[in-house]
Amino acid sequence: MTCVDDLVRALRRLWRVARPLVDITPPVEGVTTEFDVPVVLRDGVTLRVNVFRPNGGGPVPVIMSAHPYGKDRIPLNGHRGRRRNLQFRILPQPHRLSISAWTGWEAPDPAVWVPCGYAVVNADARGGGTSEGVCHLLSDEEALDYAELIGWAAAQPWCSGKVGLDGVSYLAISQYKVAALGPEHLAAICPWEGVSDLYRDWVYPGGVREDGFSVLWSTMTRRTARVAPDLRRVLVAHPERDRFYEDLTPDLAAITVPMLVCGSFSDHNLHARGSFEAFRRAGSTEKWLYTHRSGKWSQYYGADATETRAAFFDHYLRGVDNGWQRRPAVRLAIHERGPDPVAVLEEPAWPPPDLEWATRFLTPGGLCADPGPSSSVAYANAGEGAVFEWTLPGDPAARSAARTAR
Repeated sequence: MTCVDDLVRALRRLWRVARPLVDITPPVEGVTTEFDVPVVLRDGVTLRVNVFRPNGGGPVPVIMSAHPYGKDRIPLNGHRGRRRNLQFRILPQPHRLSISAWTGWEAPDPAVWVPCGYAVVNADARGGGTSEGVCHLLSDEEALDYAELIGWAAAQPWCSGKVGLDGVSYLAISQYKVAALGPEHLAAICPWEGVSDLYRDWVYPGGVREDGFSVLWSTMTRRTARVAPDLRRVLVAHPERDRFYEDLTPDLAAITVPMLVCGSFSDHNLHARGSFEAFRRAGSTEKWLYTHRSGKWSQYYGADATETRAAFFDHYLRGVDNGWQRRPAVRLAIHERGPDPVAVLEEPAWPPPDLEWATRFLTPGGLCADPGPSSSVAYANAGEGAVFEWTLPGDPAARSAARTAR
């Protein structure tokens, strides 16, 4: 790469920081909005939720999310109703995305789901936003709170009695523990890219402490919620997977509710491993895996993922006979370079049953079957690092056709 290429790349990145590929659309008509609705829990602590539901008509199912990020931090409450979250500028997306002014951070967009016959409930977790109490992240207490929120929503006159959970990252992670509790009215969950083992998936991948995003996330979360204890300090104080991490790890085998899990190939050392493990280990007999290697948010709010989630929730929350259960278990996106797949395959399981495992070694020439003599590769920490490539033999499109034909 030349100096000119480096300059062009830097300028493009700065342009995306100033003008992220995120469009904010105004709220839609025909929606009843209720902000800061109180929900009193078993110990007297009051959580508060925002509710978006269709005007009039009969009871509808609920799509819910709960998190410590602040339910009211939505574009509507920002400058000219078009506030964009800082992360959209820090992590530019490869494709343009559109969300309404009601959309909470990494939460379902009410302007999409309410017109489709759902109520959307976005909740401040204990200690977050306008909810009372102190937030104990990823804890059993948080899961019990979530279960009570589900029961509260199901008892409302505007709810059909069925609740589904949806959301990205923390809004996905928080679904596992509450699903393992088996709340009566929880009908389906859609954890979209979320760790399922805090130690192995994120803070100590491979036993090496992660000192990048975990520091940023802990700092930012303390600004939106009253968190105790300081999670970053606790993580540093526990370098091994001890009882502390075991208590925060959900019992995936206890999850029996239908689930649609998103696993991203572009989210290593954060959500990738945990998402695939959640799909593999969950006790549910009705589970599906959606994979991609695009932007986290551009994919989630994009047409394909939205249509897939809508078909899933329509079947389990509204009882629509849309053939969902006849779908293959895995949507497998095949990529060469960049965020767009060259093929999308359908597989009956993960890993695919006909997968051929191969051992490759890191060498100066790339990934090779023969380790060769001992050698080393030098690279600058401030640069792009060392790159080891291996070209998969064959044509992905041809393999896709062959799989479709069988």
